[in-house]
Amino acid sequence: MNKNVWKKRFYILAGVNIGVLLLLTLYFYSPVPKVDIEKERTAYKLEDSSEFIVRSTKHHVNNLVNAYLDKLLANTDHQFYINIDEEVQLFGEIPIFSSTVPLVVNFEPVVQENGDLSLKQKSISVGDLKLPNKKIMQYIEQYLPTPEWVVINPREEEIYVKVTEMDIKSNFHVAVHAFDLETNNIAFKFDVPYKTLGIDSLAKKGLNN
Repeated sequence: MNKNVWKKRFYILAGVNIGVLLLLTLYFYSPVPKVDIEKERTAYKLEDSSEFIVRSTKHHVNNLVNAYLDKLLANTDHQFYINIDEEVQLFGEIPIFSSTVPLVVNFEPVVQENGDLSLKQKSISVGDLKLPNKKIMQYIEQYLPTPEWVVINPREEEIYVKVTEMDIKSNFHVAVHAFDLETNNIAFKFDVPYKTLGIDSLAKKGLNN
């Protein structure tokens, strides 16, 4: 009797094990169900370009601007440099009468809707001289060489930086996205034409498909 009971239990256990093994085998080796994923066709913009936001810091922008100023002033006797901290400060010297006097101008940067940057004059000093702000801005316009995309406007007491009209060799289009000195949030928007990367034909092909 005991042998028959144990034999019966053995066969039941063996049958259960075989059944579990078959189920596991069927599960692991059965075909993986196909998942239909609707892929959106890549569509290029009609202007054949893509937009990127590049973030920077006051330190890096400060170094870049001063490197550019050094190049502009290389063949002149004038010295100007920029310090970007809580404000944008312009330091330099301007000739008055037979000597030069130190110049310090504090600007507040204001991002324009079109991506340009306006530097609004907040305070200005020329040594111990008491001169009208507009007159000092005229001196700056006269002695500080600037590219075409930087406009010194004495009447409005501002320096207008036409960032969107900068001539960049890579043909990228640049605009100011953010210029918050208090939070050190400085960002530029780059619009990269596909033809600059040699994929202009691919962009057109993507539009036609």
